[in-house]
Amino acid sequence: MMKQDRYLHILSYLHFTDNRNEPDRTDENFDRLWKIRELSEMLNGTLSKFYNPSENLAIDEVIVSFKGRVSFTQYIHKKCKHFGIKIFKLCDSTGYNYNMKVYVGKDR
Repeated sequence: MMKQDRYLHILSYLHFTDNRNEPDRTDENFDRLWKIRELSEMLNGTLSKFYNPSENLAIDEVIVSFKGRVSFTQYIHKKCKHFGIKIFKLCDSTGYNYNMKVYVGKDR
């Protein structure tokens, strides 16, 4: 437990990469997740390293609510959260996430 002000102060300084290493946005191979790509790969590697899935797997499409400004927010009218970031997850029948991929739009 911590106070909300302290949490927001820590959150304002939380960065996963150096902004000086930003790739060129006009490049056709520009990665829209470049700020969190390393964290995403590390998380997927850790998830798959410590668990052996059963043969009952499912691909789940999840909308994570996000009110910020990114170019890859999605609108799905059939979901209860209409706007957000779409994530595809590979899940076991026990509910364990084995792998995740953020949908950033169609491939260029």
